[in-house]
This record gives sequence, structure tokens and C-alpha cells, in this order.
Amino acid sequence: MDIQLKKGFLEYCVLAALKKKDSYGYQVVKDVSNCIDISESTLYPILKRLETDKQVSTYSVEHNGRLRKYYHIETKGIDQIKKFLEDWEQIQKIYQYIEEEMKDDKE
Repeated sequence: MDIQLKKGFLEYCVLAALKKKDSYGYQVVKDVSNCIDISESTLYPILKRLETDKQVSTYSVEHNGRLRKYYHIETKGIDQIKKFLEDWEQIQKIYQYIEEEMKDDKE
């Protein structure tokens, strides 16, 4: 998959994972990896960007004597998911257009 396209989808997948429940980095990687490949080194810059943009917030919880950073989706993040879903119809039209144009090349 094209890296720029994948990058955009990754942000929505991370937001969707956090919509389900607050989570920490390693768990988000496990959850999102079910649909798209992601590593922790890719995830943390995404989370930082989402936090800077106020789409997610963070808090710490003690776990086994150490603080674990949890991420919580904010209203702005939920709104981004909704916008993506609204845009999906246009994305499908673009896909169908490209697919049709490629069929012409095969004939």
C-alpha cells in the first residue's frame, strides 16, 4: 500500500481503537494490527500528532510499579472518524473510477 495512503488510514484506525476503549501504545498496536500493519515506532508519532491536535488526551495509571500512559479519544477525534466515514462514499467513487479506467487497459 502507498505509504501516504497507509499513513492516513492508520490515524483513523488508531482513533477507532481508542473509541472502543482507552488504551496504551502496545495494546493499540495489537488492536490495529488486526487490519493494517503498524509498529510502535510508527504509532507513537501518530499518537503525538493526535494529542497535539487535541483529538486524544493522555493520563497515567500505575501498572506493576510503573506508570503506563493511556490514550483517550476526545470529541474532536470522534468527529474526525465521522468525517472519514462521510467521505467514504467519495473514496469509493474514486476507487470505482480508477478500477473502470484500468479495465479499459486490460481489453
